[in-house]
Order: sequence, then structure tokens, then C-alpha cells
Amino acid sequence: MIYLLTRPFAEQFILFNLFRYLTFRSGAACLTALLVSFGVGPALIRWLKVQQGHGQPIRLDGPESHLIAKKGTPTMGGVLILAALFSATLLWADITNVYVGMTLLLTLGYGALGFVDDYLKLRYRNSRGLPGRLKLLGQGALGLIVAFVMMRATHGLLGSSVALPVLKDVLIPLGPAFPLFGALVMMGASNAVNLTDGLDGLAIVPTIIAAGVFGLIAYLVGNRIFAEYLQLQHVPGVGELAVFCSALIGAGLGFLWFNAPPAAVFMGDTGSLALGGALGAVAVATKHEIVLAIVGGLFVVETVSVIIQVFWFKRTGRRVFRMAPLHHHFEKKGWAEPTIVIRFWIISMILALIGLATLKIR
Repeated sequence: MIYLLTRPFAEQFILFNLFRYLTFRSGAACLTALLVSFGVGPALIRWLKVQQGHGQPIRLDGPESHLIAKKGTPTMGGVLILAALFSATLLWADITNVYVGMTLLLTLGYGALGFVDDYLKLRYRNSRGLPGRLKLLGQGALGLIVAFVMMRATHGLLGSSVALPVLKDVLIPLGPAFPLFGALVMMGASNAVNLTDGLDGLAIVPTIIAAGVFGLIAYLVGNRIFAEYLQLQHVPGVGELAVFCSALIGAGLGFLWFNAPPAAVFMGDTGSLALGGALGAVAVATKHEIVLAIVGGLFVVETVSVIIQVFWFKRTGRRVFRMAPLHHHFEKKGWAEPTIVIRFWIISMILALIGLATLKIR
């Protein structure tokens, strides 16, 4: 909003000209989201505690320590993340940009689905929430719409194609099937982050790391000079998503302040579904969907562990892991929660560096 209001006067006032730069607005968005989190967080957490009473329902079949250590902790902390993210993005980004608008729409829509899921869990005091089919239907429908609009906004063959990392100028044309692929990327990322969100701070830091990587990717892909130098597929206008990703970093850091062990609040499905969907939408917009699977490799591994566990148990009646997702397996093996979380953070950093390396290796 500040960008749109000051743009007509940029030539006349030096200060307003500063607002034209993506780098400045990205830094401002990050700081704004962080300050909003610090300002709103304490009051919101107190309100959630009063409204929820006993806090988030804890899985009875989960690690025994959770029944004691996490009892009474309020959920729906994703509302704090979304409030900080949206206020900072609306303030500093070009909200008329189609990629920003569609990413905000998908993030809000997935967050709303998560909110309903959390509400049902709290009301009926169980961990089931919104039926899986309804959740997937809502995610799929919204993902198709957003992917279709992004496809139309990206001109030429690139709009309906998948770009391969490392291999320059190699595109896999999907044609009219691209919106389906884009929707699957967004749904997959959303549910992968949701499955990872099981320990204090476990999901939010890898999300922050991924947002940092994709903020840089959006900036480079949106700049013709940098894109040509790195031999990346140039997507005009997508650089504005760097502001969104920076706001996501600030909102994530602000939430981590309250979610650090022992957590004062959980993000719930309100946060995890929205954050994963946001990363998926940015990946689709920047044409780096496959790189998301590398950078967000931790989320992928957590999801695959659940798939393997369910598949093998149905076939043989035995478990591959002591418990799925994977972080619970290590809990069952006796690893302390901070040990699991920090080691998973390290893995996320390594995967992020590998993902960044694909930008230069051609």
C-alpha cells in the first residue's frame, strides 16, 4: 500500500524513491511483520488460553511425554503468523501484482481451512478435526484456481511448463494440465508442513529457511539481468514475491519467539496449512517447483515416512518406524525434543544450500 501511494511522487521526493526498491521494501516487510508479532502476540495468546481452556487436544497414541508437557497449550497460533504476514505484505508489497494477490489468496484460504479444522478439534475435544476428504477438496479447488491464474499471468510456453533445475532451457510442457500440477504442488507442500508440525519450533524454522531461499529466487527470477546471467527462466513481475517471503520470515521469527520450547502457543493447522500452501504458491509462481522439493526436503521426508508407515502396516500389520511422522520415531527412541528439533533445523539448512546451488549449476 505504501508502494502504491508513494510511487507517483517517487521522482519528486528522494525518500519516496526509496520505496521503489524491492530490497528496501523486503527488509521493511520483515521488520514490520516481526514488530506486529511482538505487539499482538502476548494479548492474542492470553485470549486463546481463555477461549480454549484445556488447549489443543493431544493425541492419545502419541509420545507419552506430550500428554504432560504439552497439556493446556493453546493452538491456533497461526492466526498470529497470518496477521503479521498479511499486514506487512499489504503495507509494503504491490498488492495489484497478480502473483502477490494469488499467493495471499491461497495462504488465506488454506489458513481458513486450518482454522475450521482447529475449531472442530477444540469443540469436540479430539484430534480428528475436519474430515480429510473435505480438507483435500477445499485445498484442491483453491489450488486449481490459483495455479490457473498464475499460468495465464506467465506469458508464453513457460506459463504451462515445468522448468528443471540444473538443466538450462529445458521445459516440460504440461499444457492445460499445468493447473492440476500446480494445485498438487500447493496441496503437497501444505500437508507436508502440517505433518512436520509436531514439536516446538520444528516446522516454523524450516519454513523460515525455505522462505528465505524462495525470497532470493523470486528476486532473481523477477530481474531480467540476474535471470539471464544465471540462465534462469525470467518471470516478469514475480520479484514482488520477495516482499511476501520477507514478511513470512518476519512473521515466522515473531511466532518462534512464542513457540520456542516450551511453547506458549502452537500454530495449529491454521498456521501449518497456510505456511505450506504459501511456499507452494511461491514455487509455482517462480517456476521452481522441483527446487521446493529439495529446499523443503525435510517436509518431504516427514511425509514419506507417514506414507511408508501406513502402506507397510496395511500390507503386513507391522510398522517400519516406531511412530510416524519421523520426528516421533526419534522421540520413541529416546531422543530429547530439543535434540530432534535442532538436528532437523541443521538438515533444513543443508538442503537449503543444496537448493541454492541449483541456481548456479547449469
